[in-house]
Amino acid sequence: MTPYQHLSVAQLQAMQSDQQPLQIVDIRDPQSFAAGHIPAAFNLSNDNLTEYIHQADLDVPLVVVCYHGISSQQAAVFLHEQGFDQVYSLDGGFQGWQQATGQ
Repeated sequence: MTPYQHLSVAQLQAMQSDQQPLQIVDIRDPQSFAAGHIPAAFNLSNDNLTEYIHQADLDVPLVVVCYHGISSQQAAVFLHEQGFDQVYSLDGGFQGWQQATGQ
């Protein structure tokens, strides 16, 4: 059993529309993040990882976003190991989000 779950863009949108507490971290490079990202996402990097983990609510679901949904899987495993209870990897990554939402 994997320590994280896969999440489709539609599932993420449903979670957002339900206004559930939710944390979204985007692990893409700062330039890509600045060019566009999911609303309310936080740009997580090696430089701010420790601080983010200390300040985050480990009980609130965490969605990890990368470019295409591949790198986010390894990051999701790592973040689960750091104590996050409910971790998701966004299938298709930001590219999938853009295609589905037109944003």
